[in-house]
Amino acid sequence: MNAQTATQDATQAAAKPVIAEVPPHAPAKAATGSLNQYKTLSGYEGRESELGLSMSILLKMLGQHAGYAHEMNDPLVKAHLTAIQFAKNMGALEQYVAYDIKNMEPINLRMKQIIEKTGNPEIAIIALFDRTACHYALALTSAGDGLSRTWKDPFGWVLTQCRKIGQFDLTPQEIHETWTTPRLVGYGNTMGVKMHVSPWQEDGMITCSVEA
Repeated sequence: MNAQTATQDATQAAAKPVIAEVPPHAPAKAATGSLNQYKTLSGYEGRESELGLSMSILLKMLGQHAGYAHEMNDPLVKAHLTAIQFAKNMGALEQYVAYDIKNMEPINLRMKQIIEKTGNPEIAIIALFDRTACHYALALTSAGDGLSRTWKDPFGWVLTQCRKIGQFDLTPQEIHETWTTPRLVGYGNTMGVKMHVSPWQEDGMITCSVEA
């Protein structure tokens, strides 16, 4: 191996995404053999303050009616809309989608390993929708099982209100076709599976499925 080849190999190794290894947050359990195993436990023992604060924030969010009735995904919706609108204004929405897909590679490549090891493409659906707070905290109606998940577009309600004051000029259909769909298809490509996203429907319902 010459110096040039060694340099090229080192550069390629450095550019390769690092596969994320993140341990799960295990719920609190009573130790076997202790009296606590006979108690009814919530799983939040020791985290009561955190739970109380979370409930307080949730109630404040749902009680917020300034401008319009806020849903509990409002901060996530606004953050997404602001970023998408900025990318659109800069003529860089395609680049933003590509960046997002690249940014998710460390996680999605880990999912690819699990899919290849188990031979089960449903892992891709579970990874994107069931175990990902970024999805279910945004798409509050997300539901389904097996190889597909369905949810209602989360952006329409806020867009209806904010377009009135000129905050955004996006439409739910535009977001679906230029942001949601290409990202999900791109995530699937990274995981080595083929994702299908339903065309835009007037009722805002979206279904994403993976080929078996």
